[in-house]
Amino acid sequence: MNSQEGPYLNKKALLSPLGAARLCQLAMGCAVIALVVHTAGYSGSQGVFCMAAWCFCFAMTVLVFFLDATRLYSCLPVSWDNLTVTCAAFATLMYVTASVVYPLFFVRSECPYAGCHVRDFRIAVTVCSILGTVAYGAEVALCRARPGQSVVGYMSTASGLLKVVQGFVACVIFGALANGSEYSRYPATIYCVAVYSFCFALTSVVVMMTVCGRTKAVRCMPFDRFVVVCTLLEVLLYLSASVVWPVFCFDAKYGSLLRPSSCPQGKCPWDSKLVVSVFSFTNFGLYVADLVYSQRIRHVSSHLPSASRFQTA
Repeated sequence: MNSQEGPYLNKKALLSPLGAARLCQLAMGCAVIALVVHTAGYSGSQGVFCMAAWCFCFAMTVLVFFLDATRLYSCLPVSWDNLTVTCAAFATLMYVTASVVYPLFFVRSECPYAGCHVRDFRIAVTVCSILGTVAYGAEVALCRARPGQSVVGYMSTASGLLKVVQGFVACVIFGALANGSEYSRYPATIYCVAVYSFCFALTSVVVMMTVCGRTKAVRCMPFDRFVVVCTLLEVLLYLSASVVWPVFCFDAKYGSLLRPSSCPQGKCPWDSKLVVSVFSFTNFGLYVADLVYSQRIRHVSSHLPSASRFQTA
């Protein structure tokens, strides 16, 4: 980089609302990890998930901030705008989940055996995690496309952000399936798992194509039409799975509509089946909303090789 191209460091990475949001993310992430390691503590699969989510998001934010501040992102074969908004949206969902799971399992109104200071630290962890959620949500709001605005990056549109949420919900479904859901008992429930897996893979392909800047054309159709075709297929598949799964899990012929009284708390297949059913309907609604928003996106050709412009109606 020569002197005519501007300073080596990107001042906007610090002196802008987006930069301030990322600095808050770093501060809250560092505070959460320090508080947990120092005194608050964690245990079990729920605690491991929360700690992994906070550490992953913190490391991801450090990398994004460093690449943006040093302008080294220009050396990467990716669409930077699409990548950053995707990371921010994913981190928001991770922080929301951790902000709910951690106090639910680790914060009690009475003092634990370790003393009241442990409870106070855990409350502080929860508060910092919620503030981190707000910081990541602020970045998504700052990058989100406004109606009638031409933007660089499909992932900043409502349809693109819904793709991230759909993938996250699918991960929740997979987690419930792996937690003793007994999905292999019937061919119909195996079909539902195949639907969840296929739709997750298809959504991931769309996101990766966008992040990698491969949105000019897909075979014989433009990218925006390809997204609509994929989303329509996913809506139809999720509709079938959302009907089939509850029938083969809660109908009296195959299962039980009510939770068995002898089922152990936290290790009950009925609970996992219910989680899959609820989030299956949730993702179906997200795909329907995605299909509606996808109809409003119009692709605008761009001279930038690694990014594509879209216009929201």
